[in-house]
Amino acid sequence: MSTHSRSGGGGGVVGAIRTDLARLHGAWMELVFPRQRGRGHSVMGKWEPETLPQKIGYHGWSTLGTLGLLVLYPLTVLGFAIRYYAGKLDSTRTRLGIVGVTAIAIFAWGTLTVVAHIQLPFDRFLAVAAASLVAVISTALAATAAKFGGRLTTVLFAYPFAMTAIFLPPVVAALVTPSLEPYVLDPSYELAIWILDTLLVVGGVNEWLRANYELAGAAYAAMWVGISFPLGWFLGSLVALANLVRPSEE
Repeated sequence: MSTHSRSGGGGGVVGAIRTDLARLHGAWMELVFPRQRGRGHSVMGKWEPETLPQKIGYHGWSTLGTLGLLVLYPLTVLGFAIRYYAGKLDSTRTRLGIVGVTAIAIFAWGTLTVVAHIQLPFDRFLAVAAASLVAVISTALAATAAKFGGRLTTVLFAYPFAMTAIFLPPVVAALVTPSLEPYVLDPSYELAIWILDTLLVVGGVNEWLRANYELAGAAYAAMWVGISFPLGWFLGSLVALANLVRPSEE
């Protein structure tokens, strides 16, 4: 890269950031005003305000969008990273196919279930078997949604089910292997306390959960299934945002 490019910001990372910010800001402006994104070479050109009320509204909306970009763009960069690694996983799923991915999940979880049946009391075996069934179904649903669904279906279903398939194995392994409890279940307990004391304070949801449920045994698996869906929606939304700013085919 030449010295001119680095100093002028016409290419490389600086140029890519400028392009991304312009696309995001243009998308924000088009929520209210017409012809804002990608109008540089258009015959009609970019719409500009003419009257004083239009100018006040236009520049006020533009300033609000600029402030929002201070939060939004770092999330977009995170979306780029998630999209990259999700693409790696998706290429593996494409090579194996839905049946192949599901078969691997059945073999892995079936083996764990058999071990649990041999070594654990019946009630704990049932917990492992239930978690294994959820993980296998989640794997199959995630692969199916990613293959046949559009972007919305991928965000709503593929990412949450993929998170479930990722989170359940260490939790179930810790339920089966006591030596893993300090590394999996204890941090999960601390996380549950934090969620109850912060995110679920609204409406007294935390008090209701504490009064009706105990975090023990299979409840750890249920907790991580519950976390998987909002986290999956969040990560999927970040990837959708990254696709809006910089489509993957670029």
